[in-house]
Amino acid sequence: MVHAIRIEPAAASDAEALTAVSCRAFEHDVNYGAPNRGGPPGYDSPAWQRRTMKEDRFFKVTDADRVIGGLLLSRLEDGTVEFCRAFLEPEFQNRGIGGELLRFAEGVFPETKRLVLDTPSWNLRTQHFYEQGGYVKIGEIDSGEGFLLFQYEKKLEA
Repeated sequence: MVHAIRIEPAAASDAEALTAVSCRAFEHDVNYGAPNRGGPPGYDSPAWQRRTMKEDRFFKVTDADRVIGGLLLSRLEDGTVEFCRAFLEPEFQNRGIGGELLRFAEGVFPETKRLVLDTPSWNLRTQHFYEQGGYVKIGEIDSGEGFLLFQYEKKLEA
């Protein structure tokens, strides 16, 4: 399904809106197996959002000028890009927008040869989503919060 969404660089003035969406999106994960309400570090902090915009590539996702999500990418070395975080308003999930974000992420840095990410072991929904997008599980690490993080990668063809 094609959407009229836009993906564009986030600005410091978007931090509050991005934080509100991030809170709703990550706290909604209790419906998909999260052990409690919450999210990754900084998910609920406008200051974290602003600081991260300076350090990495942070994008806002909009629909009719309403912020409905965010995407955070970090350039590593040797053509590797980390897909650090993506989130969407719960009402916009399961509509194909996440797939658009994955495809967008592949083209942000022209030298990208490989994308990496991690996702919680309890989140079967995101595991399936990433696997459908061509990501392959390559490892597991301890989250420090009582569950594992599954590590994934996708190698891009030259």
